[in-house]
Amino acid sequence: MAVTDTAIDRIKDMILKGELAPGARLPKEADLAERLGLSRNSLREAVRALALINVLDVRQGDGTYVTSLEPRLLLDALSFVVDFHRDDTVLQFFEVRRILEPAATAKAAVNMTDTGIDELRKILDALPENPTVEQLVANDLEFHQRIAEGSGNAVLCSLIESLSGPTTRARIWRGLTQSNAPSKTLDQHYAIYGAIAARQPEVAQAWATVHIADVESWLRQAL
Repeated sequence: MAVTDTAIDRIKDMILKGELAPGARLPKEADLAERLGLSRNSLREAVRALALINVLDVRQGDGTYVTSLEPRLLLDALSFVVDFHRDDTVLQFFEVRRILEPAATAKAAVNMTDTGIDELRKILDALPENPTVEQLVANDLEFHQRIAEGSGNAVLCSLIESLSGPTTRARIWRGLTQSNAPSKTLDQHYAIYGAIAARQPEVAQAWATVHIADVESWLRQAL
């Protein structure tokens, strides 16, 4: 493993120094192994490991390429790890959401396009008058995802999206057990939308904080 780690570090160093740019094809295995002073087996293991975290893209019969290295692609690995969370850590995920999402909402109030704001309203209006819990949760996830995208910060957006999975079960649980959850959620969503549409970042951030803290508070009592 130590030799493989060395191989990973050397490939990483080549990317960081610009010797291998996003989209670039790696030299042939034998040539790269000789250049880096590594065995072909060690190099092969390093490539396999970097492909798992979307740094490299191994194309059968074509070669190995550096990926686009976009935040969404690289943070997919984080989403995979997050899926292994335990139920007793869900409050910690809500705490992180309470830190990140209000900031993203404030940025969306500044950066989201007028078209994006119109689409945000359409998402809310598309919810039926008496939605099922599944419809409510799906609408909630889409609403928050659009706001994260509207923040204009790809890293922030990817981090928020990776946190959605662990909190989905709690959202469903709340919808099933708290009678006023649907109307309360929708009211808060419209308040957040209104602040974004009015280009009021501080107000949008405050409503987002209230919204997430409200669910978090319910969960603390329910656990």
